[in-house]
Amino acid sequence: MSSNTGNTLLALLTGAAIGAGIGILYAPDKGDNTRKKIQKNAKKTQKELEKQWKKTSSKLGTKADKARAEFESKLEDTLSTMSYKADDILLALEDKLEDLRAKNAKLQKNTTVSNVENKVAKAVK
Repeated sequence: MSSNTGNTLLALLTGAAIGAGIGILYAPDKGDNTRKKIQKNAKKTQKELEKQWKKTSSKLGTKADKARAEFESKLEDTLSTMSYKADDILLALEDKLEDLRAKNAKLQKNTTVSNVENKVAKAVK
């Protein structure tokens, strides 16, 4: 039930209680009977308001539970997606690291070969 509907219902009940009270006050009856009628209508209105309060509170609780469950589900999905993306990033970084190791090994080999060639060239001179 929306807040607007609850407010409308509350206004309707309040108006009915006020109208009944005014009607009772202007009715030709003994004061004792009039007070009893007012008390009876007040208790009836109080019970109706308590019933509406419980109903509205229950619906709000249900909506809050539903929203919490929905949030937890979305959070779980997000964390799962992030985990997969992190794995993908780690795999890509490992591939880059292997490429860099291969290039480094090649550079070291080329440097070693150049050093040997330089030494041989100096020795031959």
